[in-house]
Amino acid sequence: MKGQRSKGASEERSLLTFFLLVFLLSIPIWVLGPVAERFLPEVLTANLPVSSLMFCVPVSATVILVRRQRGSDAAKNLLRRALDYRRIRRKIWYIPILLLWPAMIVLEYVVMKLMGVPLPDPRLPGLMLPVSFALFFIAALGEEVGWQGYAIDPLQHRWGAWTASIILGIVWAAWHCVPFLQMDRTPTWIACQGTSIVVARIFTVWIYNNTGKSLFAAILFHAMYNVATVLLPSYGWLYDPLVGLVITAVAAGIITFLWGPETLARFRYAGRRRDVHASAVG
Repeated sequence: MKGQRSKGASEERSLLTFFLLVFLLSIPIWVLGPVAERFLPEVLTANLPVSSLMFCVPVSATVILVRRQRGSDAAKNLLRRALDYRRIRRKIWYIPILLLWPAMIVLEYVVMKLMGVPLPDPRLPGLMLPVSFALFFIAALGEEVGWQGYAIDPLQHRWGAWTASIILGIVWAAWHCVPFLQMDRTPTWIACQGTSIVVARIFTVWIYNNTGKSLFAAILFHAMYNVATVLLPSYGWLYDPLVGLVITAVAAGIITFLWGPETLARFRYAGRRRDVHASAVG
């Protein structure tokens, strides 16, 4: 029991150090980003601030801490997990990994059109889509090696999957606040978008836990959100984030109900289906 308490305290200290290090390493990017934008063509900074380059910070913080705590081999092994697609034994999970975010973004677009919001037509990026996917996958890797690869499992061990998702989601949302402020977003917009980010972590943990804790699955799922926004006018920044928040919150509620808050991986009706099948065979 004493050993378990000691391990738990050590994990908590490591997570606090990780979160603190992420924010500290992000400060130079937040400060220098607006300065750099003055010297860059407007076309390069029209949709995202330079401070969005902070995607490289979580993976950097993770490598620093893992090398210090467990050595360089452990850090290399963690980085290799970014391509652990073999953990995804049930290939059906590629459906939500690849299509859940695009489906919700399309639904958001349709709802706002029905509400009479004047929105331009979706764009057809053509050959830019593969390039965008490659860039967004690298960006998602930079984040998820830290959020999912380092932080989520100790949080789940202590708090369970759903609560861990909320805790990590709050940190993730807070980390995005500075770029949002630099984009001159209103407090209401930031609050709605930040809450959506918290909810989005529930989806990511759900995907992660149901694919054998595949870091590749989490990275690909994260990347697909950004890929989907390429199809939208102004990368989705014209949208009312409250609409997106309602859609994602409803979807997250359904997932939590069906797979359970403790693990987000125990489908409520799985046992019932097996019982019905066994009765039919018998």
